[in-house]
Amino acid sequence: ERLAVIDAARANLEALGSQVHSLASILGNKQARGAFGEVQLRDMLADRLPPDGFAWQHTLSNGTRCDCLIRLPFPPGPIAVDSKFPLEAWRAQREAGDDAARAAAQRRFAADIRKHIDDVATKYIRPGETAEGALIFLPSEALHAELHANHPNLVAEAARRGVYFVSPGTMWAVLGTMRALMRDVRLRAEAQHLRTEVARLVEEVSRLDRRVASLKRHFAEAQTDIHQIEITTQKITAAGARIEAVEIDTSSPTKPSDDRSAGGRGGPNRSTRDMRAAG
Repeated sequence: ERLAVIDAARANLEALGSQVHSLASILGNKQARGAFGEVQLRDMLADRLPPDGFAWQHTLSNGTRCDCLIRLPFPPGPIAVDSKFPLEAWRAQREAGDDAARAAAQRRFAADIRKHIDDVATKYIRPGETAEGALIFLPSEALHAELHANHPNLVAEAARRGVYFVSPGTMWAVLGTMRALMRDVRLRAEAQHLRTEVARLVEEVSRLDRRVASLKRHFAEAQTDIHQIEITTQKITAAGARIEAVEIDTSSPTKPSDDRSAGGRGGPNRSTRDMRAAG
């Protein structure tokens, strides 16, 4: 059983050694090291920011391409992030065998950092296009700590140029602040949109009120016309009633009979004429 435990421990140590060797190979190769830092940065950004909050390999107006651009609104504006920190001199000073080699490696390390700071400041900080600062992502907490502990003058010089060093831990906190800022900006934009919609709604209500008032006037005019029509119909009805109340004698007048007419007016005269004619 002890042999089995020892064999398992040896296997774990071999696996760990293989992983350390792989990590050392990555850190020793410039392109692989840059890819390693970029992978770390990608994972952190994907976890902390919305998909539209950043862009990879973004090309600025001066033609330079930054590793990442975090899309913050003005102010402060979009922030460029560099993930390809020069580690050759740092590894050289850690592997130096004597003080002279270590001092030379430190001078080279300081020169490399100063040049990298200048490159980031001149290429990635664009007034009116980006924020007044940029970030250099360090893939190691140890490197970040050593830089601040042993090279504070370089850290201060970088800050004066608007360049700031961030490690995985500090970058996580910075991204949390940026996410809160983006959320606040989004809420303000939504609030502005809501105010715009409310203003439109108030305008529509005012228009509806005017149209209701106009419709009310039309109804009042129609009511007046209806009242006038009622008065006219009442007058016509009253006139018809008066006409019906008038009595009209529609019977024919009596004519005198022919006999009475002959005896009364023409009868005697006619008889006298006849008698005279006979005599």
